[in-house]
Amino acid sequence: MTEAHCNLFENLPGGSDAEQFTELVAAADLKIERIVSTGQASPPGFWYDQPSAEWVVVLEGSAGLLFEGEARPRILRKGDHVVIPAHKKHRVEWTDKDQPTIWLAMHYG
Repeated sequence: MTEAHCNLFENLPGGSDAEQFTELVAAADLKIERIVSTGQASPPGFWYDQPSAEWVVVLEGSAGLLFEGEARPRILRKGDHVVIPAHKKHRVEWTDKDQPTIWLAMHYG
């Protein structure tokens, strides 16, 4: 995205089978993206295992984020944020089906 002025709550996708990822900032060791989920979840048995750390905040909606080794997903609602260390396996168990879940994710390191 090269525009100087944007709004995180504009141009939201309609209902879709896939999440929408919009890269907002990219630098050598930093990527910031907006993610819009509309009821999606990680596929059964799939775990994210990312090479960099991630800080993520839910701006709207809600989601269940499960870390490997934890018994239950962490429920994230508007304003909740979490740091995911590099190579910490995790998955999205669910996202809100009644409204878009808007995430802001920062990948670093």
